[in-house]
This record gives sequence, C-alpha cells and structure tokens, in this order.
Amino acid sequence: MENTVKNPAEYGYCKDGKVYLKGYLEYPDRLIGVVRNTEEEALQYFVNRFAIAENKVNLLFSQVDEAQNKGSYLTKLLQLRKNLVEFDGLGNFVPLLHKLDELELQLRELILNNQIKNLEIKRALIEEANQAGAIDDWARATDVIMEIKTKWLKTGPVDKALQDGIETEFNGIVDNFFVRRREYYAEKNRIIDEKLAQLQRIVDSARALRYEQDVDAGFQKVKDLQREWKTISQVPPKKQSMLWKQFKRSSDFFFERYNNVKGIVSKPRIDPRAQQMMDMTTELERNFPDQPNIPQTAEKAKAYLVKWKELSTLAKSVDRNLAERFRNICDKIFEMNYLLRVISYRHPALHEKPRIEQLKIMINQMDYMTKKEKNELDSFISESQYSGQMNDKLVINKINTQKRKISMKETLLVEFKKELETLLGQ
Repeated sequence: MENTVKNPAEYGYCKDGKVYLKGYLEYPDRLIGVVRNTEEEALQYFVNRFAIAENKVNLLFSQVDEAQNKGSYLTKLLQLRKNLVEFDGLGNFVPLLHKLDELELQLRELILNNQIKNLEIKRALIEEANQAGAIDDWARATDVIMEIKTKWLKTGPVDKALQDGIETEFNGIVDNFFVRRREYYAEKNRIIDEKLAQLQRIVDSARALRYEQDVDAGFQKVKDLQREWKTISQVPPKKQSMLWKQFKRSSDFFFERYNNVKGIVSKPRIDPRAQQMMDMTTELERNFPDQPNIPQTAEKAKAYLVKWKELSTLAKSVDRNLAERFRNICDKIFEMNYLLRVISYRHPALHEKPRIEQLKIMINQMDYMTKKEKNELDSFISESQYSGQMNDKLVINKINTQKRKISMKETLLVEFKKELETLLGQ
C-alpha cells in the first residue's frame, strides 16, 4: 500500500533523542519511541508503522461490508479506536478516527433497528408461547413450545433496558408450562399406578381362587373379576399384557378344574380368521396339482395374498408353520405358472402330451431358468459389493427375494425329477 504520509515533520518530531507524535484533536503530544541511529530514520520508521493502522481500519471496513451480522463488529470497532489513539506511528489519525465515527453511527443505527425488530419478534413469540400453553395435547404442546424456544434463542438481543424484563416474561411462561406439564404427568402416573394396583389385586384374587372348594361360588367370583378387568383401561400395554397373562393363567386353571368337577368337555375356540387362513392355505395346496388350471390358481393366490395381510393384522396370533406353508404354496404356484407360460410359447399343446414328455420339457426349461437366474443374482451381488450398496435395504430385499425364487425353482425341479424317475421305473 502506498504510504499516505509525505512529510513526517507534519505529524511528529524528535527531541532529546526521542520521537514524539504531534497532538491532534483533544490528544496532546505523545512520546512514541527513541532515536536509534538518525532522526530521519527514526521518523521514517514510525511513518512506515502508520500503514499498519491504516490497514487495520481498512480490514475492519471490509469485514463489516461482508458480514451478515454487521452489528456484532461494534465492539471490535470501539477497541480499534482505543488502539488507534495509543498507536505508536506517525501520520494523520484524524481521518481514520472520523471514518470509525461514521461507521459507529451506522452500526449503532443498524443495531437499534435490529433491536426494535427483535423486540417485535420476541413479543410475537411470547404470544405464541401463551397460545401453545393452552393446547390440550401435552405432547404436541411440548413440541410447539420447544420450537418457539429455539426461535427465541436464535433471535438477537433487544434494548438493554428491556432485555431483562422480556426474558423474564418469556422464561416465566415456559417454566410455568413445564411445571403444569410435570404436574399433569405426575397425576397421570398416579392414576396409572392406581389402575395397575387394581389389576394386580384382580390377579392375586384369581390366583387365590385356583383351588376354591366351592366351584360354583368360585365360578361366579372369577366371572366377576373378568368383568371388573374390562372396566379398567388406559394402562401401559406391556404391563397390562404381563398382568393379563398371569390373570388368564389362573382363570384357565380354575375353569379347567370347574369343567372336570362338572364333567364338562370344553371345545377349544378357534379364531375364525385363523380358520380362514388355514382354509386358504389348504385350498391352494389342493389346487396346485391341477396343472392345466394353474393360471386361475395363480390369480386366486394373488387375491389370497391380499386377504392374508388383512387377516394377519386382525388375528390374535398367526401360526408360524401355517404362515410358512402359505408362503411356500404361493411361491410354488407363481413359479409353476411362470414356467408353464414360458413353455407355452414353444409347446402350446403341452398338456396334451404324455406326462413323461411333459416332465422332460419342464425339467429342461426349469434347469435353464434356474442357472440363468443364479448367474444374474451372482452378478447383481458382485455389482452391489463393488458399489458399496450391500447394506442398502432395497438391495438386501431384492437379493432375498431372488434367493427365495431360485430356491423354489430348485424345489420344483427336484419334484419333477422324482416324478419322472417314478414313471420311468414303472
């Protein structure tokens, strides 16, 4: 940067081996250094140092110009002005100080405007907090309050004279909300504890009735306990489930004794939805061997898949073995349908051929499709590993689906070969 000081003597002088800065504005002459060699060199040294002061001022203006939160530089400006009047250098400090004065006015005006705007925002947030505190749903109210609190923290300060008051008002609203929330959940937990105590009492009463000698009186008491149980609601599901299992175990034990004493043979109740799922599975298994009608069976299997999902969400429990049977027979039907559809392009009259010839054609085609799909799956796995997608949920699902399809093709292939061996051995 070109030095703006052309005549050092205009701003300073040497006396008794020392260097002085001439007074300016309200500041008197000030000692800034000593003469080490010649007076000219000493003056020039401090003239060169004046460039440092100019650069600091220019840097501050550049930073303010680029900053979004310009008001945050006010403190830095005030510190820089203090440093300038104490800076050891020779030059015209007056323009630099005037520039800082002008910038200070701009920043203070900007800060004032921001404080007014922040005050408007915070007053609006106080109103929002008051409204949120009146929301009936405590969980939703808490989310809204926390969102408002985040906005409050992100909003800048207001005028110092108002800062403490508005902060106290907002914090009071938030604190009051959380006090009421704590009291609400404390009361809710107290009610839950009372209900759990009632359920525990019912469980203990049922346990005490297991060996009741007067089975008629015991029967009525257990029935009364069952009716009382139904009147108690809104307790934690896990705890209720645990207590229900204990209650049901004691009740079932008593009713079994009651039936034995009365000579009653009880028939197990079957969930009608579970029965419907069993019927669907059995029907598909019965229809599968009807090879010519596989397309119709496949359409029925698709409809049953949708129905199965509906029933499985409603049924109390689904037998795992039954679910596996249903899934296998559906896969089997879909793979057989696909095989026959592919074969029909070259052998439209397949079902009119002798069974041995049908099996040979089906074995050849199924063997070809199985090997082809295995190769495609291996390639897909290699590509997924190379691209780092093996942990992707969609990729994993696709791999598992393809493995299941290949496994079913292999199962059908084994069945075809066994049937062919049987026919050839006759």
